[in-house]
Amino acid sequence: MSVVAREILLNSRPAGTPTLDTFRKAERRLPAPGEGQLLVRTLWMSVDPYMRGRMRDQPSYIAPFQVGEPLEGSAVGVVEESRAEGFAKGDVVSHFAGWRDHAVIDAAGVTKVDLDAAPAEAWLGPLGVPGFTAYIGLERIGGLKAGETVFVSAAAGAVGSMAVQIAKAKGARVIASVGSAEKAAWLRELGADAVVNYKTATDLTAALREAAPEGIDVYFDNVGGNHLDAALAVAKNSARVVISGMIAGYNEEQPAEVMHNLASIIVKRLSLRGFIVLDHYDLYPQFSAAMIGWLKDGKVTSRDTVHEGLDNAPKAFLGLFSGDNTGKMLVRLADR
Repeated sequence: MSVVAREILLNSRPAGTPTLDTFRKAERRLPAPGEGQLLVRTLWMSVDPYMRGRMRDQPSYIAPFQVGEPLEGSAVGVVEESRAEGFAKGDVVSHFAGWRDHAVIDAAGVTKVDLDAAPAEAWLGPLGVPGFTAYIGLERIGGLKAGETVFVSAAAGAVGSMAVQIAKAKGARVIASVGSAEKAAWLRELGADAVVNYKTATDLTAALREAAPEGIDVYFDNVGGNHLDAALAVAKNSARVVISGMIAGYNEEQPAEVMHNLASIIVKRLSLRGFIVLDHYDLYPQFSAAMIGWLKDGKVTSRDTVHEGLDNAPKAFLGLFSGDNTGKMLVRLADR
């Protein structure tokens, strides 16, 4: 079976913050799937901050998007035709060919999802890259222990909200940073012990110090910039700084801020480590078993900000950089 796929392409490489003109809609007739391939219809797709880096034509841990070609990212879809052993029409699968409504994909890059364990969209949130990122950062990189204090920035986002709940499930005290009163209220519902509103705090370092008078043991960084600087100032001796993302600088062409507390790394014997999810998939079975249990027990919940239809994927992506999302930003293309 051959179908015409609707796709979102990278129209141009943005300088600074992307705009709707950065993207372009197109149609493409797909070839029939070959041996070992699947035709998949996308149900849900994810938009994520790291995609901004792929819009630059520069080396990184993953290849840049190409101008005039479809973007890509995590998605969940239903198999419409299979020429691969182990997959049948009607199977629901996760894949990396988002930003289009149909795709022909090698079966080696596709994973079946268990809808009895969680609904389809959850495999892009708590059971997807956001939940796994939070788990790796706290479990392997941060070595978080029960009774410790962890500070999470961008705590109302996809990764941050997972980090808050996983840290609570592991018995930690959690301080969350958010940018609105509504998001602060939600983080308290999730169990955060203290919440800092960075938009209303006149001095972020002072606000963090007030929330953690004895200091922090682990900082889960999704922001960089002044949040990282404040965490260095308030960190305890031998604290661990987990660098998951630095969204504050993703749209900057030049470094935007001067760090004031870098000497704390030496004085306090701090450990700073960045990580990429791709390097830690040996932990996925352990993570998925734990997360399914937490979801079942109600220790972890998720909230999605959903845009409807492929045409709204660019708008959803741009909303990541203006704080439009609470929890995971998703685009729903179709019901099953």
